Amino acid sequence: MRIGLLLRELHHGENALAHHLLVVSERHRTDHEVYHLARDLAGWSHRHIRALAETAPAYGVRLDPVGRGEISPVARMRERASALAGRHGQAELLMLRDLRKVCTEATGVAADWEMLAQAAQALEDQDLLRLAARCRPDTLRQVHWAQAMLKEASPQILLA
Repeated sequence: MRIGLLLRELHHGENALAHHLLVVSERHRTDHEVYHLARDLAGWSHRHIRALAETAPAYGVRLDPVGRGEISPVARMRERASALAGRHGQAELLMLRDLRKVCTEATGVAADWEMLAQAAQALEDQDLLRLAARCRPDTLRQVHWAQAMLKEASPQILLA
């Protein structure tokens, strides 16, 4: 069985998604909606990471229950310095690129949750099925948030 491989991939994907959401939050901290919602959504991924780490040993896999943390102080200073240095017009384009990346990463993670749910169903593994049923909807909401933000921001930024 390759369930362990999929659990590792999900763990990696959730970590990458959480980290990127925190980067987006920090990079666009002046947009309060993006700042706060991206941090909340990163928290969802951190919960998924813990749940995956709790489940993984039953499939012969050890995963770290602690997701990638906050942005380093050096990275924060670099972001602030570049904002002050006049990346003003490009900051808006960077927002679109960041949201697109969140959307892409979250879509991939949602597909992995779907594969896990299908495998759990085939195995009649109720624990694994409950895990996927609990986490996949959160990931889909992350996708929808990023898509909604792109839909709202794209015309304003690209047609300015």
